[in-house]
Amino acid sequence: MQHVRTAGSSVHNRAKGFFAILLLLIAAVQTYASAVGGQTASEPNLVVMTYNIRYGTANDGQDSWANRKEMACDVLRRHNPDIVGLQEALRFQIDDIRAALPQYAEIGGGRDDGKTKGEYSAILYCKDRLDLDDSGTFWLSDTPEIPGSITWDNACTRICTWGRFLRKDTGRAFYLFNTHLDHVSQYSRDRSAVLLAQRIRDRKHADPVLVTGDFNAGEDNPVVRYFKGEQELPATNSDLAKNPVVLVDTFRVLHPDAKEAGTFHGFKGGTTGNKIDYILAQPDTKVLRTEILRDNKDNRYPSDHFPVIAVVQLTRTASP
Repeated sequence: MQHVRTAGSSVHNRAKGFFAILLLLIAAVQTYASAVGGQTASEPNLVVMTYNIRYGTANDGQDSWANRKEMACDVLRRHNPDIVGLQEALRFQIDDIRAALPQYAEIGGGRDDGKTKGEYSAILYCKDRLDLDDSGTFWLSDTPEIPGSITWDNACTRICTWGRFLRKDTGRAFYLFNTHLDHVSQYSRDRSAVLLAQRIRDRKHADPVLVTGDFNAGEDNPVVRYFKGEQELPATNSDLAKNPVVLVDTFRVLHPDAKEAGTFHGFKGGTTGNKIDYILAQPDTKVLRTEILRDNKDNRYPSDHFPVIAVVQLTRTASP
């Protein structure tokens, strides 16, 4: 018997074929986006930078702030980070940067009074891409809420500024903690690391966490090994000294064997010293790109530190 195909069955089969092709096209677009951009619509990239800009009142001669502020701003303009942890920033330097790059808003206060005096560990964030939900600054001391406090043999006052940010494109939140550890006292660095771990653990929301900072410590230093979960710290009896909040160095995720990874160069451009500037993230963070930025103009540098940049995808959920 000859079978007769009805018009209805033909339309139904064409519709099935159309939807099958549509699904294949969607899958192909997602695969392509992941391959070329490292992201999908549901997990957009975040560009993070840590940048010690060298305090602007230093007697640096030809490398004084007035002679290099345009280069310092050009680094941000060229690499266009979503969020930046600054170290050694004085009020007038932040004002210069924001005047040149008005797309950035700021949080933070001077370490001497919590307002405008002394160096900041400020955070700049692109206000077209991120909203600020909450923020604060605490002092790296036994009295972290008292401005200007020093109790751990610090050579100078040390602080950490933090913020909880909401992405405008997805509404999802993350925390960034930005700090500058002491350059003399290992005891201060140890205690500061444990306090920072405590503040991360005790954050109000279980959102992903990033840490930016000049640790004044090479990769073999106990505080760096502590954050990687490789070493306990003896400076305190806190449980967190033995059980840290484990983070990863985003640079080493992609460049585990890089030898010339020095970030402090004293305006000389050397690459073989210690890596002391870090962007840390939780282990499940996807690191797409990371680089130590050696931007210069005729061997003149915007700072005595190289900034570090990382392009990451944060997970939707975060560990404690």
